[in-house]
Amino acid sequence: MSLEGIKQVTEAETLAQQRKNEALAQAKKTVADARRAGEERLSSARMQAEAQVKGFLQEAEERASKHTEQVLAETRQACDALRQEAEGRLADAAALIVRRVVNV
Repeated sequence: MSLEGIKQVTEAETLAQQRKNEALAQAKKTVADARRAGEERLSSARMQAEAQVKGFLQEAEERASKHTEQVLAETRQACDALRQEAEGRLADAAALIVRRVVNV
């Protein structure tokens, strides 16, 4: 093989190595870009999910608060009804106690 032929082979090998290195660098960049894009999408999806969860929690808290108010109102009404009924029987109870004490 002539010196010129060896030189051409060496240049071809060098060029092939450069192309291989460039392809490897491009592949690494593509992977890094894809990873970054995936992480951005994941972060965005996570933020949307967290916002949605906050909305759901707020709605649940509002419903629970309304339900609590309703239960408290119903309980107050039931207590008032029991109190009025007890007050209505108070005179009869006092009379019964007086009769038993006096008749003893």
